[in-house]
Amino acid sequence: MIAIVDYGVGNLFSLKCSFAAVGENAVVTSDKSEIKNADKIVLPGVGAFGDAAKKLKEQNLDILLKDEAKSGKPILGICLGMQLLFEKSFEYGEHAGLALIPGAVRPISDVISGDLKIPHMGWNALNFHGKKHPAFKYSSEGDHVYFVHSFYADTPEEFVLATAEYGAPLTAAAANGNVIGCQFHPEKSGKAGLKILKAFCETEKSR
Repeated sequence: MIAIVDYGVGNLFSLKCSFAAVGENAVVTSDKSEIKNADKIVLPGVGAFGDAAKKLKEQNLDILLKDEAKSGKPILGICLGMQLLFEKSFEYGEHAGLALIPGAVRPISDVISGDLKIPHMGWNALNFHGKKHPAFKYSSEGDHVYFVHSFYADTPEEFVLATAEYGAPLTAAAANGNVIGCQFHPEKSGKAGLKILKAFCETEKSR
């Protein structure tokens, strides 16, 4: 069973439907025991980093997610959920993240030219870096996925799984062992997104 963490932020219904489309049972929940008993965890999110981090902390879900990550359980962060996996964000101030993947979340405007629109919104191709993570085993170089974001993850190259070109190579996906992040929305990315969700469902717990 897959637990989609409900902490008041995220497009939960479409995500649940996407898992159903690949034949997987997913529940939307904020119940800690249900999250702990799940085989895998998905952390969605839209909106501001600071507000989302505060909501996680208020419900003690930040501690739970860190504990489950340490146990080796596969965790997938999506969009803002991916950004929360990093050490901190500079979105309207400085805010602490879950520190499950090294790096910081910074404004796209720092690295792209002024003639490109922000947020980065629309379909972009994935460019994979090195050996593919198991969560992308069904994906191909150049698969197009859907983005909506104004901030990007600045992380060491060793943690980058894929980038998308938008005036600069922006981190599209990153991972630290069993913790995976997608800046794009797999649930809005058609067949390419469903292949990623299916592969995530088949990832195994770290030993």
